[in-house]
Parts: sequence; C-alpha cells; structure tokens
Amino acid sequence: MPTNAPSPTAESVGGAPIAHALTDVTASHATLRRFLHGLPGVDAVGLEARAASLGTRSIKTTAKAYAIDLAISMVDLTTLEGADTPGKVRALGAKAVRPDPTDRTTPSTAAVCVYPDMVPAAKAAVAGSSVKVASVATAFPAGRAPLSVKLADVREAVAAGADEIDMVIDRGAFLAGDYLKVYDEITAVKQACGSEARLKVIFETGELSTYDNIRRASWLGMLAGADFIKTSTGKVAVNATPANTLLMLEAVRDFRAQTGVQVGVKPAGGIRTSKDAVKFLVLVNETAGEDWLDNHWFRFGASSLLNDLLMQRQKLATGRYSGPDYVTVD
Repeated sequence: MPTNAPSPTAESVGGAPIAHALTDVTASHATLRRFLHGLPGVDAVGLEARAASLGTRSIKTTAKAYAIDLAISMVDLTTLEGADTPGKVRALGAKAVRPDPTDRTTPSTAAVCVYPDMVPAAKAAVAGSSVKVASVATAFPAGRAPLSVKLADVREAVAAGADEIDMVIDRGAFLAGDYLKVYDEITAVKQACGSEARLKVIFETGELSTYDNIRRASWLGMLAGADFIKTSTGKVAVNATPANTLLMLEAVRDFRAQTGVQVGVKPAGGIRTSKDAVKFLVLVNETAGEDWLDNHWFRFGASSLLNDLLMQRQKLATGRYSGPDYVTVD
C-alpha cells in the first residue's frame, strides 16, 4: 500500500518553488504568456476519444481488489459546508482513520479536508494515524478576496496544523490573460505554506471553458510551485471528468520530463462509484505511469465515493452486498 513517503523531486526550499529548466519563462509577463500560449493546442476530439477508450478497460478480480484498496487510500474525505461542527468533523476523521470498523484490513483514506477553523478538530480526530489534514484556503471556493486576506487564511490553517492547503486560483485574472498575477499569488501562497504543508492548486476547470486553458493553467500552477494540481472545488456544475483529468496527467508527465519535478493530480467532484474510480486509476497508469499510483501523487476529492468503494470491497470479500446500514451516510 502507499507509504506517503515524499519524493525528493517534489521538495521546495523554504516553501519557495525550486529552480528548474523552465524557471526563466516566469521572468516577466511577456515571457510567461509566450510560453503558455506556445504550448501545443489540445485536440479535443482526440483527448475525449482516448479518455473514453481507456475507460473501457476491464480488470480481473484480484486486480479489482487491489484497485479498490488503492482508491480508498487516495480519498480526501471532505466536509465543506456552512453547518460543519466539531462533532461532524470528528466523526469524519474517525471514518477516515477506519473507514470500515468491522474490517481492520481496510486502508485509511489519504486525508480529511475541512475549512481552516475546523483544522484543530480534524487534527485531534486523526492523531496517531497516517491520515493528513487538508484545509481549503484563499477565500474558497470563489477566490474573490485581497491577497493579504488569502495569505492570512493560509497562515492560520498552517499554524493550526494543516498538512496540506487547497487553494483556488483567481479565475478572473487567468481568463483575462493576467497570468503573472495568478503566478505571483500561487508563489505567495506556496511561501505561506512554508515547509509544513503541501500545496494543491485548484483551477475550477468547469469555469476555464477550453481544454487549452486547462493545459495552460496546469503548467502555470506547476511553474509556480504547486505540489498538486486539482480540477475543481466540487461547488460548480462541471467538475472532474476523465478528459480534463487525462489532460492534467499529460501535463504532470511532461513537466517531470522537462524539469525532473514530480507534481500530483487530484480530480474532485462527480466521482461517485468504484467503477468511476477504477477508470481514473487506469488513466493514471496509462498516462503518467506507475509512479503516480500512490496517494502521495494522486487523490480523489469525492467523499461519496468512499461508501461505494466500501460496499464493493465487502462484495468481493463475501460475495454479497450488505444492507444500506453497512456504511455511514456523510
């Protein structure tokens, strides 16, 4: 099972992006724009056809059991509601640590993801386990706040013990072509994370309109020092899809080939069944490769997915589905 062991290729110095072969392209607005608009255009038809084709792959029973456990270990169990309470977060943390209390062989999830003020409750709930605590920040989900407010949001979450920060980019600035502003915000947030927290950068792909924009955002996030690039907040109509995730997997693969730096990918929103999860794992294996088949490099932002994974896991073990009370309702 995944070890959560970090790779030296992902490290930064004092929370700042490390220097690499593409560092010079961020020297100015002009050089950054030239690089991003010089990326190859996306063949939308080809991209969607390949994603659909990979989604038809079938796996045998033993491989399916492995895939289900791997998927469970990659889930970021999430609650991001205005009505969140410490009690709800503690219950979520307990489920993350032991998703199936009747079967101790069930792996823990990768993380619990909460708002910054709920980080202390989450930390207490997962203490002593391998489960990380992730906190959304930077005026999630809209990202409409002054940079000073966004950075304060991040620093408070890190000070409270967050292991990971999920930030949202300024989509308005990105769509207006102000790439340097987006780059500077990501690097500032990366600095605020320090060496304590890994940074996931959320693009809200459903608002970026085109595959070309998703490719540009992926490279922009990685150039700015993202440890993960993430599709969505889960708060809009279009979230993670096989096609946009495939595109981001191609980006991290190509980025490592050029720089030696490995970056993770997190599809979030809309992934609800074990069958969906397996399709995404096939995408990972066939596109980025086995190095990304670990929860240090790939996550699912899909809390409802966990229940179906547990049901399917129990079916493989016993040959039958349990009743509706087998899993808890988030």
